Formats: sequence, C-alpha cells, structure tokens
Amino acid sequence: MKRQHTTPLLISADDNSVSLAVELDLGASGHGMAESEIRDLIHKHPLCLPIAEIDPLFTGAVSICTELRTPAGPIDNFLVTADGMPVIVECKLWRNSQSRREVVGQILDYSKELTKWSASDVQREVSRRTGRKGNVVVDILRNGGYEINEIFFNDALSYNLRRGRFLLLIVGDGIREGVEAISDYLQAHAGLHFTFGLVEMPVYRTPDGGKLLVPRVLVRTQSVVRTVISLPNGTVIAEEQSIEEELETSPERTEILIRRREVNKSFWEDFLQDLKLDDPDQLVPKPSIGGKITFKLGSASGSAWITVYREVNPDTVGVFLSFRSGSIGEHTSQALSAQASEIKEELPFATVDFAQARPQVSATLRVGDLEDAVNRDRALSWLREKANSFINALRPRTRSIEEELQLGRNGREQ
Repeated sequence: MKRQHTTPLLISADDNSVSLAVELDLGASGHGMAESEIRDLIHKHPLCLPIAEIDPLFTGAVSICTELRTPAGPIDNFLVTADGMPVIVECKLWRNSQSRREVVGQILDYSKELTKWSASDVQREVSRRTGRKGNVVVDILRNGGYEINEIFFNDALSYNLRRGRFLLLIVGDGIREGVEAISDYLQAHAGLHFTFGLVEMPVYRTPDGGKLLVPRVLVRTQSVVRTVISLPNGTVIAEEQSIEEELETSPERTEILIRRREVNKSFWEDFLQDLKLDDPDQLVPKPSIGGKITFKLGSASGSAWITVYREVNPDTVGVFLSFRSGSIGEHTSQALSAQASEIKEELPFATVDFAQARPQVSATLRVGDLEDAVNRDRALSWLREKANSFINALRPRTRSIEEELQLGRNGREQ
C-alpha cells in the first residue's frame, strides 16, 4: 500500500488562525541538516524516536553516547533501557546514494559485533567515548531517575548482548520508495533476536522560521524467539520463530494474526481485571497479545519471573517459574532447592522438582475448548488463584536469596 502523508497544521492558541508547515527538500537547499545533526538531535531528545510504537519492550531507552566505536564501525546513537535492553540507531540522509541492502547491512553488522560483547565491553567503550570513569552507563541511567542495581543490570545487559536482543532503528529524513522491502534480507539474520524499525523523520518549516520534525514508522519487524518449554504432563508451549513484516503480510494471514492477537489480548485483559494479589509490591504486567504474560520476581533486570500462559493446542493453561540461563535469576532459582519442602507445602497443587539441572516449579490445568465461555471463565479463575499463590511462595524467597547473593559478591569485591 502506498504511504499516505499529510501536512501538519499549526493552530494558534486562540484557535483563530491555522498555518501550514512546509516540508523541506532533502538537499542542502532544503532543510540543510547533516546526518551528524540528526544524530545529535536524537541523542539530546531521544523521545523523538517512536520506540513504543515499534516495540514497547524498549520504551524508556536513555541516550548513552554517540559514535560508539565497534570493529564494524561507529554506531551513530547508542541507547539502553533500565532493564539492559540496547537500542542502536543509524542515521541516514536519503540523498546520500546507498543501497538499502548496504544501509540495513551496516546496522546488522553493528548488532553482530555487539553479540560478542559483555556489559564490561560496553562500559569500556562508553568510557573511552565520553571520557568519563566508572560505570558510565549505570551513572547515566541513575541520573535519568532510574534506580539501578549494578550487578543485576550488568547481568541483564550481558545476556541481551549475547542473545542479540536489540532494537535496531534506521532513521532518515525522506526515505525513498522501495526501501521498506527488506523482509527477505532480514530473514537471513533471524539468528539474532532483534526488533527492526525504519523511521522517516521529515523536516518542516514553521511560519516563524523554526523546524518541525514529524517522526513516522514505515517498517517494524520483530524477530520472535522460538521458545519450547516442556511441562511435566507433556504439555509444550511453543512460539514460532519468524520475522514478521507488517507491510508485506497477505490479507488472509493478517486477518488470522489480528484475530489471534485480539483473542489473546481479551483473555489477558479479563485475567488482569479481576486479579487480586496479596503482595502489594508485585509489579503487574500489561495485557499481552501473545499466549503468555509474566510477573517479574526480584531484580529489576527481570532475569527470573513467573510465566502465566494459555495454550490452545491442547487447551491448557498453566503457571511456572522461569529464568534466563546463566543469569542471577538462574542462580536464585537453583538456590530455592534448600526450601523445596516449604515451597511444596505452600503449592500442593504444583510440581516442585529441583532434582534436575533446570529447577521446575509448575502447575497446569486441561480445561477443554477455551472458546467456550464456561471453560474460559474456569481457566481465568484458576490462573488468578494459582498466579497469586506462586507469587506469595516465590517472590519473597527470590528477593531474599538475591540480596544474599549480592552481599556475597560485594564482600568478595572488598
């Protein structure tokens, strides 16, 4: 579908006059902005990036530095969230002749290099770029008003770097027709679990001579990690790994996708609406368009959580303890084994098994057709009750263990 753009209207405070903003041409005779100026503008005002529209997981990303050096070249803008989710921005003026494959390939090269990094590598290069000492990334986030646990943040950032969990943004002033046709090229890089966004940022002149930027998302793709989790009764939760390109989806597939998302979102909205938790400090997630939602346990890094899910084939719902491999969350979950009997006593309906390498605390319910109103209500009621029980049993224990682990690390560092 051809893109439809409209001209911004500037309405006076008294509503008595309306002026048109004039879109400026791309060349030096137009807006006159260089790529470095767009880069600096994004660094100073990261809210100009429509991140929430592309992938809400990266909302709240804070500017860390520009021109971050990597073996693949300097990254125009490097941002990161308080949860350790990196954002990479490449700025392009589309009057500069570069093929779309070259531009997209460039930002993918950056991301591939960063998968070889850890949080300490980021800290080193940011310190070199900014001329500041210490953990500059954490300092910048704290200055932005975030409460950061340095150990947990570094664990989360290192994990996301290794997995390639990035938001990659190409920002241009007037992206040419055809640049959006990138799905096939991105498919070759599906091993990285990135989200990709193509953002057009045209420049307008206002009547008073100022400049108005109107960011708009042209393409957003999401790489979905294939996750397969086997539960004790043989139930498997699986999410297909694919690159979803919203501009190049067939009408039939789009209709199915929209319907599935609507059903999921409605289910989780109803789940959350009547959810009553005993723990007043437990963060409650937003409704999901997927088959599961998660409740974070312990650290802000989110490396351990409780997963609440619905699976339509078979029609099963369940709750289980989850964590990231190699993270503080995994160490915490393994340490719960010392309290296995107490946990089993509090969760008599659940499977509590710490004998395996990967601890398992889970509960499932086969409910029948989830499209049936009676089965749906039964599933929702069961999930609310069990989620509350899991949070009561696991959250205080994981928080206590994480505090002990942190004290142990601090003691070894002194």
